[in-house]
Amino acid sequence: MSDDLSLAREALRSIPTLAGYRGEIVRLGGLTNLVFRAGDFCLRIPGKGTEEYINRANEAVAAREAARAGVSPEVIHSDEKTGVMATRFIDGAVTMSPEKFKSRAGSPARAGEAFRKLHVSGAVFAFRFELFAMIDDYLKILSTKDVVLPDGYHDVVREAETVRAALAARPLPLTACHCDPLCENFLDTGSRMWIVDWEYSGMNDPMWDLGDLSVEGGFDAAQDEEMILAYFGGTPSPAERGRIVIYKAMCDLLWTLWGLIQLANQNPADDFRAYADGRFARCKALMGTADFGRHVAAVRG
Repeated sequence: MSDDLSLAREALRSIPTLAGYRGEIVRLGGLTNLVFRAGDFCLRIPGKGTEEYINRANEAVAAREAARAGVSPEVIHSDEKTGVMATRFIDGAVTMSPEKFKSRAGSPARAGEAFRKLHVSGAVFAFRFELFAMIDDYLKILSTKDVVLPDGYHDVVREAETVRAALAARPLPLTACHCDPLCENFLDTGSRMWIVDWEYSGMNDPMWDLGDLSVEGGFDAAQDEEMILAYFGGTPSPAERGRIVIYKAMCDLLWTLWGLIQLANQNPADDFRAYADGRFARCKALMGTADFGRHVAAVRG
């Protein structure tokens, strides 16, 4: 921990507006990065190996656009070479988790409202989040590393071509999306939900954000409905609901590979073998249900 705090002190000295900070530094969460509180500011130092798959210039654009949209804290500093970023600290906000999304009344609705605010803001991100292109890119990265894919992964990717065709048959206009809505990327004040960490963000089908948060939070049917009704302001069409369900499976398909990259990079934050295998098993299980085929048909129209 002392080494981490030394890194934080060094990073702060590199930021002109924070170079003189001498107060307390507190380590916060973070799965791949080091995140700290320094007084009224939040400091992020990128994790090992993230430069392989994160474009820091794109992230900086998205973080500033999301702040202008009113869903993310103000960006104080962003270094596109080192990836060090500082933002305002949201005082009084609770870092969310799957458990807190269950226990904090109204939190799924507040997340849905935050997504809607972002998606309709007119914000433009520099990157286009293209699911199947990213799967190909991650597979290329893994081809250079000594990591074994889950058994049958390529078979499921081939099966997903029907999903790809259905989504392409009736595309939604692309909007600015977070694209990596881990519960821990949400900060809840009880009246307002903030979203942080824009590393994977891009212009995307907005239904991705809803489907992915449902998976990350382990939402039950009631939580899903609360989030969806708040987002749409009413009941969605079968095609809109179908897209959300499809993306539940597709986010697991993509993040399986992300987990394997973390494993290859020896990220000590989690058991990434179990993470990847668990996500892939959940993807296969959902795609194997009769309801999944019905949702794909609704999207295809």
